[in-house]
Amino acid sequence: PRGARIRLGSDIRNLLKRGERKRTRHLDVFFDVSPVPHSRLGLIVPKHGHTIVERNLVKRRLREIGRREALPRLGGSRMPTDVLLRARLTAYDAEYSVLEAEVMTAVEAWCSGEF
Repeated sequence: PRGARIRLGSDIRNLLKRGERKRTRHLDVFFDVSPVPHSRLGLIVPKHGHTIVERNLVKRRLREIGRREALPRLGGSRMPTDVLLRARLTAYDAEYSVLEAEVMTAVEAWCSGEF
């Protein structure tokens, strides 16, 4: 839903600057406490020289992972959290299941306090 998105550039910049980062093979995942009373998700998918069709596919995959897996898990955690997923160049070649596993590993680490 619209309220679960991080859309403002200032929110994204703050998250990149102050958030805690978990780097995986295909993604950089940033976490920080949310200023609103619910968890939110943001995406950054650079072009990396790929076509818009390929870029949109990566965005759709990450958005779906966030909607179906990450946000529900964060909703039951200790506090509302903002999550920012930034795709790396290798994300264009990754399958959905690989991206999902990486996001959920990072989310589980954050929720368990191992971050």
